[in-house]
Amino acid sequence: MHLIQTTVRRAIPRVALGALAAVVLVLGVAAPAQAAPAAPDRTVRAMSYNIHHGQGVDDRLDLERIAAEIRDSGADIVGLQEVDRHWGERSEFVDQAAALARMLHMHVVYGANLDLDPLDPGAPRRQYGTAILSDAPIHEWRNTLLPRTGNLEQRGLLEALVTVRGVPVRVFTTHVQHNSMQERLAQVAAVREVIGVPDESVVLTGDLNARPDTPEIGAITQDLVDAWAEVGVGDGYTLSAENPYARIDYVMHSGDVVARAAAVLSTDGSDHLPVVADLALPGDRVGAGSAVRPGR
Repeated sequence: MHLIQTTVRRAIPRVALGALAAVVLVLGVAAPAQAAPAAPDRTVRAMSYNIHHGQGVDDRLDLERIAAEIRDSGADIVGLQEVDRHWGERSEFVDQAAALARMLHMHVVYGANLDLDPLDPGAPRRQYGTAILSDAPIHEWRNTLLPRTGNLEQRGLLEALVTVRGVPVRVFTTHVQHNSMQERLAQVAAVREVIGVPDESVVLTGDLNARPDTPEIGAITQDLVDAWAEVGVGDGYTLSAENPYARIDYVMHSGDVVARAAAVLSTDGSDHLPVVADLALPGDRVGAGSAVRPGR
């Protein structure tokens, strides 16, 4: 089993920060101490979507269709799986993460889990992995390669730190092994280790290739809450898009976050259906020593 490997990057925000508020000092006799009113919850809509490199159930490659589905969903944060970056003819050698970010006017980071030499000298490297899109600026990010054995596909855990209306949120997305429960269990254990007990609220999106009643999901829900189990109605099946029969795509969150609603969206843009959840972030952290850490 390979050791976990980590790549760390700092994301450059694309929009300038607003002007700093003025600080007013008031002199005089101190009034009796009163409890400050609780800050309101900040709600964020998170999506997990395995886009199958933009190829729909009609076998048509259409990245604009994927972008339209994300836009129509109203998602603020999107974890994407099976994203090509200059990979090959199947996706026309497009950097799909960057293209979606441009179409949606969102910030993006990309985690390359497969990283191959180009077919032609001087061309960009051929990569395949996951991406995180965010309306809010991304302050830092890293991609951690998960354990693998033999010739099984390399998987990863992509992480981004964002601030949603003043509340820092650590966002993760992953896509674990589909054909080995032993491999999935090792990868879930690594995911839990990386997430740990962070200072910020946590949102995990991903194609976990496991149903809710499996040991893999049982392990990860020791730390995180499955939003669909909390507020979803019905089976919540996400696979396959044409004939849904299994729930393997998830939005999960830390215990300080509350899920308000969850839905599986209809699409023909991929072989998976996207799942979205409205999450209330803890408002009482605003202005209470919750400054974003400069690095990890």
